Amino acid sequence: MPNTSSFHYIDLKHDDCVTLITLKRPDRLNAITWDMATELHDALDEVSNEFPAIRVVIITGEGRGFCSGADVGDMSARLQQSQSGSMNNVDHGPSVTMQLAPHIRAIPQPIIAAVNGAAAGAGLGIALSCDIRIASSDARFASVFVKRSLAPDTGVSQIISALAGPGIAAEMTLTGNVYGAEWALSKGLVNEVVSSAELMERARIIAMQIAGNPPLAVKATKQLLNSNYPDLGRVIEAEHFANGPIHDTMDRLEAVNAFLEKREPKFTGM
Repeated sequence: MPNTSSFHYIDLKHDDCVTLITLKRPDRLNAITWDMATELHDALDEVSNEFPAIRVVIITGEGRGFCSGADVGDMSARLQQSQSGSMNNVDHGPSVTMQLAPHIRAIPQPIIAAVNGAAAGAGLGIALSCDIRIASSDARFASVFVKRSLAPDTGVSQIISALAGPGIAAEMTLTGNVYGAEWALSKGLVNEVVSSAELMERARIIAMQIAGNPPLAVKATKQLLNSNYPDLGRVIEAEHFANGPIHDTMDRLEAVNAFLEKREPKFTGM
């Protein structure tokens, strides 16, 4: 296989039987746009089609962040269009970003998240959807959806419960607070915490240990383990349905504008 594939917002590198996917918008802490999410879907399809030559995938972020979630600037532009009536408000179903969680679970290769910084919102969903999570000591985890006047998406509403229990899920999703790597380790959200300098090497070691096993047995094991999780397809549909009534509210616009303007929001329940 070629060593690299050409994308704009991600980097795809094949090294022997392990592929590294790097989210590549470091100036925005790798915040996701529609185009970036589409490229990530394409990359997942590419590696899936190369099974068993590619046996394990590692996902990480370039720079200081893993993925800070949906790009708020992009979100603001879409909300402004919606409020002005210039956007077609036909419901086309869950977004390409929301669909990343079930896609990550569906490919035959195990995926290791090497969480090098902020994993927030949809970025948290991407990390938690992976089979194994290794975090650097600088990693941070946050279900910030409520801060943007949204219910959780990208599978977050159910994956936190599956990993850490309903109490932790309620705390994270209702407060929107930011939590450190050691806290995440103590709650079972990550497998291991290492220094920033050790992160990629540790992820690579685990990837090679998995890759040394029979690929069909590894694939079957991933499928079996995922059968114990909620049906992410149904979860995504439920999350999309929950967000429908609040997607174009004044509170949502206020949440986004307050973030961009770096001020405290004033919510009215409208």
